[in-house]
Amino acid sequence: MLQDDASQRLAAVQTAIARAAKIAGRKPADITLIAVSKTHDAATIQPLITAGQRVFGENRVQEAQGKWPQLRAATPGIELHLVGQLQSNKADEAVALFDAIHGVDRPSLVTALAKAMDKADRRPACFLQVNIGDEPQKGGCPVAELPALLAEAQAASLPVVGLMCVPPAGLEAAPYFALLAKLARDHGLGGLSMGMSSDYETAVTLGATHIRVGTALFGDRA
Repeated sequence: MLQDDASQRLAAVQTAIARAAKIAGRKPADITLIAVSKTHDAATIQPLITAGQRVFGENRVQEAQGKWPQLRAATPGIELHLVGQLQSNKADEAVALFDAIHGVDRPSLVTALAKAMDKADRRPACFLQVNIGDEPQKGGCPVAELPALLAEAQAASLPVVGLMCVPPAGLEAAPYFALLAKLARDHGLGGLSMGMSSDYETAVTLGATHIRVGTALFGDRA
């Protein structure tokens, strides 16, 4: 039953992505679905892997270290993204474990990641996180400081591939997604990590290249 449920949820999300992509005149293959598996154990994740999902997201380095090495050893080809906030003192571990880091939002983290990448000779793709709604309680670089942060990241040879945001809760997400897309265009960046379970279809219509979906794939957390 768990396997059937996982397959059905994955198929439903893939269908919704294809529908939204068609509206926008885009190809579904150009959108990466990141299954956000934070707080879920290996037994809960495995049915989605069996159903064919290969890109997953975690919020915390330590949690990911506890479950992904074995899962990846059993199924080659899994791609792992860090989609939560990253402390600078965890940069070495993050660079070793993840294929992409979505929360690069301050100069000190740029410095830590650059050192970690040079040391490990491994360069995960990086998204600069923008505090798109100017919310003091959220991580992310203020919009006005984005050009300086991008310049620092590029000077440090971080492989910056795009921008990431989390719009304010309870508000229509579309204007915030549109602003992030404009910022990416203005700075010559092609990647847009935006959209979660409640708004990923809107994000796809506005150019998202990576959507971060948890609840729609795993159900509500216990």
